[in-house]
Amino acid sequence: MELEMESLKSCGAFMKRFTLEPIGSDSDELNGLTFAVKDIFDLEGQITGFGNPDWGKTHSAAKSTASTVVSLLKSGATCIGKTVMDEMAYSINGENFHYGTPVNPVAPDRVPGGSSSGSAVAVGAKIVDFALGTDTGGSVRVPASYCGIYGIRPSHGVVSIDGVIPMAQSFDTVGWFARDACILKQVGRVLLQSDHESKGLSKFIVAEDCFKLLDSKSNHQLIEILGDSVRKLYGSDQMIKYVSIGDYIEENVPSLKKFMTIETCSNDYIPSSLRALSAAMRLLQKYEFKENHGEWVSAVKPSLGPGIAERVQDALKTTKDEDIDASRTVKTELLAALSALLGDSGILAIPTVPGPPPKLKTETTTLEGFRAKAFSLLSIAGVSGFCQVSIPLGIQDNLPISVSLLANHGSDWFLLSVVEAIHNVLNL
Repeated sequence: MELEMESLKSCGAFMKRFTLEPIGSDSDELNGLTFAVKDIFDLEGQITGFGNPDWGKTHSAAKSTASTVVSLLKSGATCIGKTVMDEMAYSINGENFHYGTPVNPVAPDRVPGGSSSGSAVAVGAKIVDFALGTDTGGSVRVPASYCGIYGIRPSHGVVSIDGVIPMAQSFDTVGWFARDACILKQVGRVLLQSDHESKGLSKFIVAEDCFKLLDSKSNHQLIEILGDSVRKLYGSDQMIKYVSIGDYIEENVPSLKKFMTIETCSNDYIPSSLRALSAAMRLLQKYEFKENHGEWVSAVKPSLGPGIAERVQDALKTTKDEDIDASRTVKTELLAALSALLGDSGILAIPTVPGPPPKLKTETTTLEGFRAKAFSLLSIAGVSGFCQVSIPLGIQDNLPISVSLLANHGSDWFLLSVVEAIHNVLNL
């Protein structure tokens, strides 16, 4: 694989531009398509930067290429560069203190979302056909929503993370972005190791309490769009069910009670069980981040941007005494509970994020309420390991809006097929 290096930033999305031509002939599924990769994936002969210059200075070039990238090259796609990411994958904003912020193609005065910011922008700005990112706590789903494109977080453990710098292994996934559902599914055909047979939709569950985290205008509009699309596809709305997913989780995930603190039960309209779910996810994420990178951070003392520095220092303070085992029990119980709810052919609909992308350079403290709502939504798939696709639904008040569909662990192909059907019905 020859690398033709040049320093170039298109829309601020790229760390480096180069060309990795297709190799071999496993299939021609992706012939003629171009893609970019987040700077968390190893490429042979290059230093993987992990969003921070001090990381690059203290690490050697990769000796091999991440297996997902190899699979894409073997399927006929051409890689044209590495993209900017949030430092150490520890933010959902998309602002990088050292390398700049990739420009959101649909809302230039707003953040692009992170931590896979450059990959989302490269797709949204039509520089590449698709791009690879990673999603631990929301790093594909959030930028997909903010940039008005499709993004998938696959089922945990389904797509190889070989050759990818870990953030927190209990939640790390390799996801991807595309501007349309057809290409999203094409890439899935290459990367998913699950059954590619399609099955019929049996139930479509709308999480009403999650939609209440949006303002009332968006709430009603998104639910209406979803209902109309299901009715057009299946001729009736009998399979549409409306549930309070927060109540269901509280009743069926008993170990979550350990995380039901006064803070998680505050009256900001976030269901207390989802706040607790987010707390369990973030605790285990912090602990695993420390296990992976605490020694390096302590030794190198890297320069970290606002928000990231505080988050990293907070992670370094975690210990195994802080309900880490309880967090893992929550994961097991939530997977079982949501599997019972959806079965193998059910869909759960939630908002991807609680609102439009925040304005650039918004103070971290100002975003705390928004982040709390966002992680309450993102933790459903994050903790359960379910697959989730963020679907763009156009522009409202000059800002992108989206919705997410989730399916059972391992039902990624089924989910992509439902997303494609909805895409076709809505003429997105």
